[in-house]
Amino acid sequence: MADALERFAAKYEVSPTGCWNWTASVNEGGYGQFFVGGKRWRSHRFAWTAFRGEIPAGLELDHLCRNRRCCNPEHLEPVTRRENQRRGNGPTARNIDATHCVNGHAFDAKNTHFRKSGKRTCLRCNADRARARYWRNKQETA
Repeated sequence: MADALERFAAKYEVSPTGCWNWTASVNEGGYGQFFVGGKRWRSHRFAWTAFRGEIPAGLELDHLCRNRRCCNPEHLEPVTRRENQRRGNGPTARNIDATHCVNGHAFDAKNTHFRKSGKRTCLRCNADRARARYWRNKQETA
């Protein structure tokens, strides 16, 4: 393990913000990757495991600094997937706390359908699309 830690330490630079910016190989998502004993690790996961111990079951590491190349364990926090997504800046984060659909209909118990994937859909918008499709098909066959 000491050899792996020496190799690891040679692959990041400390920035003025305190981030340990990974300077070696990165994956398609922009996360550092590091190989130890034939296993590929994401650099932040290796750092957490080496310096803090196992990542708690059912949790994933959130970059508090929002820097995917950072592998400083002080900038990481184990959280649930939902919390990690909520803290992000992608479409999931923007939609997770939405109270209304894009057309302004409330996401409430009466107007919300949950798909198997967990995604919410607006029942009123679904009905409007179905009605429009019905009339469009009716005109095409007439």
